[in-house]
Amino acid sequence: MSLNSYVLAARLEQVAVAASERLIGMSDGRYILQHTDARAARGAKSGLGLEVVDQWTGQRRDTATLSGGESFMASLALALGLADVVQQESGGVDIETLFVDEGFGSLDEQALEQVMDALEGLRDGGRVVGLVSHVGEMKQRISTQLQVVKGRNGSTLHISDDTPG
Repeated sequence: MSLNSYVLAARLEQVAVAASERLIGMSDGRYILQHTDARAARGAKSGLGLEVVDQWTGQRRDTATLSGGESFMASLALALGLADVVQQESGGVDIETLFVDEGFGSLDEQALEQVMDALEGLRDGGRVVGLVSHVGEMKQRISTQLQVVKGRNGSTLHISDDTPG
């Protein structure tokens, strides 16, 4: 393994640990992400892989085997884990805003609830969380919305705020 790959692998391991803390909450304690040094296909050099550990079955598997909803949760957990690591490395500078673009359509009702709870936890922790979605059910769950409406003469913006209080 080259020095560059070694350094990247060490960082990936940090991100995987931080992401796993997030993924555990989103998956009811089922999944964690783990860095793997396994070689890539046909023996190519790697060292920068991830695998999923299913804590319910004890099995390790490739991230490609996750369902669409599980894959979305893993991706979100990785993004949040990366933000956590960057925040720690930069002397605690807050990363206050996060945008999540789509993927919500791949979630079943239970997974959507778990992801929304995780995102709500971020908001409660002081982060601004922006969600970009075409999923109708999301409109009911999000109180403050910026809607882009297409029209013949261009798009218009509508802002709604149904926040109680």
